[in-house]
Amino acid sequence: MKERAALIDRTSRNDFVTYGMVIAAFVIVQILSSMGVLTNQLQGLLVPLCVYAIMAVSLNLVVGILGELSIGHAGFMCVGAFVSALFSNQVGGGMPSLLRFIIAILLGGIFAGIFGFLIGVPVLRLNGDYLAIVTLAFGEIIKNIINAVYIGIDGRGLHASLTSANKLVDAGTGVILINGPQGITGTPRDSSFLIGILLLLVSLVIALNLTHSRDGRAIMSIRDNHIAAESVGINITKYKLTAFTLSAVIAGFAGALYAHNLATLTATSARFGYNMSIMFLVFVVLGGIGNFRGGIIAAVLLTLIPELLRFLSNYRMLIYAIILIVMMLISWNPASRAFMEKHRLGGHLFKKKNTAGKEGE
Repeated sequence: MKERAALIDRTSRNDFVTYGMVIAAFVIVQILSSMGVLTNQLQGLLVPLCVYAIMAVSLNLVVGILGELSIGHAGFMCVGAFVSALFSNQVGGGMPSLLRFIIAILLGGIFAGIFGFLIGVPVLRLNGDYLAIVTLAFGEIIKNIINAVYIGIDGRGLHASLTSANKLVDAGTGVILINGPQGITGTPRDSSFLIGILLLLVSLVIALNLTHSRDGRAIMSIRDNHIAAESVGINITKYKLTAFTLSAVIAGFAGALYAHNLATLTATSARFGYNMSIMFLVFVVLGGIGNFRGGIIAAVLLTLIPELLRFLSNYRMLIYAIILIVMMLISWNPASRAFMEKHRLGGHLFKKKNTAGKEGE
């Protein structure tokens, strides 16, 4: 009992350190901003930093806690972004901006969660590379559908077209909701660094409480050995869907925050494509798989470094690549792996490898 109590205390302490780190970052940024130290460029990056940190938390639920490889999380972010932007555009000034934004974030998370559940039912029967390929396909399909569709509304109802917005709605009375590749324009700029930090804290509370709960332990048992977990009566499908759906919900939150920081929202490859999903995966891997705090730190550093190195012109991406390699070497060297395993930071991956090696012997 004493050992269990000590473990619970240590877990709670680690969680509060993570929350404290986020709050401290907010306070430091506010102090620097009041002193006029932050440039306009850095101030413009504050909301995207929150978005990427939330996406790192979201993807870590699937990759780190569930142990499955998903490279289509930008698709869930895209769903949350467009659903929330559509809501805000239609409501307009009909309600207070803060209430409108909260509802938009919730709708973005709910619809992304619905897509996560619908995709997860068939997809989570797959494993490894097959799961990665299907999730990648989902992300690309969502992006391409939004790029191809024109949706408008008028007195006759909702209309859709795959060719153009011409004559889609009655002139003067209708409104184009999604204008194909031109996306959605006029979304209220409701996002702020404060709301981003609050949303990051909410995402961390959801993810950490799930991880430490009975359901979280069941999910991690599936990750470690799904055959043993099934043999003791754990419903594998249920718990996989739980983790995958919650991860999609958090990605939807990030999408809503992202959409309300842009004057024009378009489903381009740069924003919601394959490279974006890979970037989120890089945050998770370099921060330590299963380590939410490390994922947030990696998201912030890897977003800031290219911007801070812009004065080096052509050499900045070379330096960025060297930093990535160094971080990878530090994260995966034997000493770091021992530390991660000792502190339960992605150690399950190394245990799996070691177990497989012993079985092979």
